[in-house]
Amino acid sequence: MYNVLEKPTLAKEIQEKFERLWLLVGNTPMIEIKFSYKGKLKKIFAKCEHYNLTGSIKDRMALYILQEAYKTGAIQPGDTIVEATSGNTGISFSAIGRALGHDVKIIMPNWLSKERMDIIKSLGAEIILISKEEGGFLGSIALSEEMAKQPGVFLPKQFTNQYNCEAQGNTTGKELWEQLASVGLHPDAFVAGVGTGGTVMGVGNYLKCKNPTIKVHPMEPAESPTLSTGYKVGSHRIQGISDEFIPAIVELEKLDEIIAVNDGDAIIMAQKLSRELGLAVGISSGANFIAALKVLENMKEDAIVVTTFADSNKKYLSTALMGDEPIKENYLSTDIDLESFLPINRL
Repeated sequence: MYNVLEKPTLAKEIQEKFERLWLLVGNTPMIEIKFSYKGKLKKIFAKCEHYNLTGSIKDRMALYILQEAYKTGAIQPGDTIVEATSGNTGISFSAIGRALGHDVKIIMPNWLSKERMDIIKSLGAEIILISKEEGGFLGSIALSEEMAKQPGVFLPKQFTNQYNCEAQGNTTGKELWEQLASVGLHPDAFVAGVGTGGTVMGVGNYLKCKNPTIKVHPMEPAESPTLSTGYKVGSHRIQGISDEFIPAIVELEKLDEIIAVNDGDAIIMAQKLSRELGLAVGISSGANFIAALKVLENMKEDAIVVTTFADSNKKYLSTALMGDEPIKENYLSTDIDLESFLPINRL
């Protein structure tokens, strides 16, 4: 659990609320997944972030940002939280914001999954939908910044807020390192999809401080390689990553090779993780698994490659995740035979 008492500057009542919420966020299981790829036995390690409060890794960032905002006075009791999001962050701020007593307004593109929207509404937040004609993701951010000019509004700014990276380093990165160390292992590489970039930058920074030789790879959809091109190109079905721009907190020069994954390959992999191992994860988790395998294939045979299962499958029940995905020749997922998984100590 992240220690809110490290900087004891919060009023007692709000500090107690954060302490209770941190009991529900973070400290997620790490698992070792055993599988064969083209007949060769392999293993990949994954942090199961669908065990967080709302079922995604974004809970860490939302809780951490709000805690730091209270410490600095950037947010006050009674303020309204407004944020632009592709879904999971909106769910996290809705749940945690309401738990702290705030009204929440979420601005998001109108083409994202119905489940995302329904969950946010169920948490008592207001949703403002933006169409592609109104600017899509960039239009959502522009509207949030305009609304933040009003008094009594707190804007987390997940795409530019360094607390996003700090949250993932201080919690996810620290847990990852200590869980592996508890069984005598250390990571050789970390792989994560890039939405805001908070996970890959935050965890990457933490791991690089522990060992500068650790490889840190960002993952993007092959159909929409925003990181590789620097701008919006194509479209893809891995919701939550590769929006329409490279976020300000992403420093590609500090990262290793970008790993591209086909969205259909990610969908099939997520389906296999669920059907064969009972790991009910979302599409980006399937993509992260494929990306981790690609990295593993280029490392020594016993390399420890770690990724995250960023969220659960519950937000994708109306999407292609529930369909029959056509198999293409270059997919890795069809040559993967999952065998079992072994949980590593929770801290």
